[in-house]
Amino acid sequence: MAKVKTQFVCQHCGAVYGKWTGKCENCDEWNSLVEQTLDTGKSVVARARTSGKILEARTLRSISAEDSIKRLSTGINDLDTVLGGGILPGGVILLAGQPGIGKSTLLLQITAAIAKDEPTLYVSGEESANQVRLRAERLGANDSEQLSFVASTSADDIAATIRAGAHKLVIIDSIQTLGLEEITSAPGTVSQITNSSNVIIRAAKEAGAAVILVGHVTKEGSIAGPKVLEHLVDVVLQFEGDRYGGFKVVRAIKNRYGSTAEAAIFEMYEEGLRVVENPSAALLAERQNADGSVVLATLEGTRPLLVEIQALVNSTNFGYPKRTASGFDLNRLNLLIAVLERRTKLNLSDKDIYVNVVGGLKLQDQAADLAICMAIASAAAGRKVDEGTVVFGEVGLGGEVRSVVGVDKRVAEAKKLGFTHAVAPQSSAKNKFITGVGDIRQALIDYVK
Repeated sequence: MAKVKTQFVCQHCGAVYGKWTGKCENCDEWNSLVEQTLDTGKSVVARARTSGKILEARTLRSISAEDSIKRLSTGINDLDTVLGGGILPGGVILLAGQPGIGKSTLLLQITAAIAKDEPTLYVSGEESANQVRLRAERLGANDSEQLSFVASTSADDIAATIRAGAHKLVIIDSIQTLGLEEITSAPGTVSQITNSSNVIIRAAKEAGAAVILVGHVTKEGSIAGPKVLEHLVDVVLQFEGDRYGGFKVVRAIKNRYGSTAEAAIFEMYEEGLRVVENPSAALLAERQNADGSVVLATLEGTRPLLVEIQALVNSTNFGYPKRTASGFDLNRLNLLIAVLERRTKLNLSDKDIYVNVVGGLKLQDQAADLAICMAIASAAAGRKVDEGTVVFGEVGLGGEVRSVVGVDKRVAEAKKLGFTHAVAPQSSAKNKFITGVGDIRQALIDYVK
């Protein structure tokens, strides 16, 4: 009989220890080690030396192109674009987002669209059949005869169901609730997530069925579980936004079948998620041209957007000024404030500064730097920026305004909504619509009046 002993595995990084310690030395997390049993019989390496076989290799030219593979349309054109043209049969997609942001709603809408033509299975490890039925009735997704439902947390059973080949698309909500019978640790641990994912991915590849896995996120916003989970799947989709309102954005942070530069923008309604056709107009509909308000021409993937940046500057009541950012990286904000103080005559060391990106969007575009700086300067001086002006440009530590990508798209979107002028880097000044600025000091002198 093989000996059985225990080992301790970190649930954050997967590091293995022979005994329990309070802190993982690899990732510095506290109380993250979980005890697991380990079979110490004949080693896996020793068995592999005698059980392997020689593989038959072929040249790439001899492999026929599978032009007949037809992607599954989600019924949402923007989401199909993010996925590279739709869901590829045999592909595995990981969708992650905050609790309550709308992951289950979006997936039920996708299954309802695909179930019109192909057999689809919705597997829930978190909700009962009645809970899912109530949501399906609200979304109008309960009429299809090809949409099936099962509640299970067994990765073995789910993999066997996928391998049977009866369904073209399988939704699993969520991967953190699944477990394999042979592994003694609880669902959600590193070993369970890794091995359950491997079993399901192998079944999907064998049966040619597309699988969408729902993943949880941590407090920091990263996908929960081991990083290897993101490496195993073919596509990783991030669902971002404010779960209480505003726009919600789905973008691909990994895509083996398409670009990672696309994004789909949604808004939640009673009947489900709906694509925002003209987000720029919606974001600027209630704008008031006051001090601290600047319109930024940004890119969300490859789509141009006009977003209002708001800044509020107040004298601090404490010895240490407060800096708060909503929809913008706080570390980047502190850097820009330091550049403003050093390269201009603004004194912000005794000021509380608040920056808000209207609409609940989270900006990742470096071209937002110039708009942030001008909004802060406008609020601090109590002066307005011209109403017909849009702004974009990256700001360096020397105060210089650097070039950005997608200038033509940004300008075309601004013209479409009636703007008459753009403040941009000097290298982007190709026509009369754009006025180039070389540094942040020049931009503030010329346009914050």
